[in-house]
Amino acid sequence: MSLLEALLKNNEEWAAKINEEDPTFFPRLANRQSPEYLWIGCSDSRVPANQLLGLFPGDIFVHRNIANLVVHTDLNCMSVIKYAVDVLKVKHIIVTGHYDCGGIHAAMQKQSFDLIDGWLRNIKDIYVKFSDSFTAEMTYKQRLDYLTELNVIEQAKNVCHTTCVQEAWANGQDLTVHGFIYSVVDGRLKDLNVNFDNLEKINDLYHIR
Repeated sequence: MSLLEALLKNNEEWAAKINEEDPTFFPRLANRQSPEYLWIGCSDSRVPANQLLGLFPGDIFVHRNIANLVVHTDLNCMSVIKYAVDVLKVKHIIVTGHYDCGGIHAAMQKQSFDLIDGWLRNIKDIYVKFSDSFTAEMTYKQRLDYLTELNVIEQAKNVCHTTCVQEAWANGQDLTVHGFIYSVVDGRLKDLNVNFDNLEKINDLYHIR
């Protein structure tokens, strides 16, 4: 059996198991999706949103990329946020980074990674912006972990700077942006206590009205 055949077999067994436990699950899921959460996370295969949150298909809308960046010129990410906010009416947008992130590690290197150099520059900019808060006593791992946390906070702010999120707040929509960190060592999430739920919590230079 090939690897692809094994995957299809796994899918067949999974679908059969779900259907046996709840025959209404797939018909219900096919009818519509109504998640309350948008997860913006890293593409790292060790950080699967549904599983680590204990949620089922249909419970969470997901966007993933290298180092969980929210870049305003990334039409993919911007479209996902707009759809989640305007159409799905999610109540929570959770930006989640993770320790031991390859993207963060790569951004800390003084070398070229060809195609992704432009992408990683967004992380380098954060490191430079907060360079004064990195002390000489910090180990390399401590610098990585701290930059990982700063990156989550900055990406959460970037979510708040989008037009659709600000319009949602202006219209009284119940929406909060959060920042989490995941540890691949113990499988635990940490709340960074980054919670934005109105315009007053972001710099007024970014306000659209």
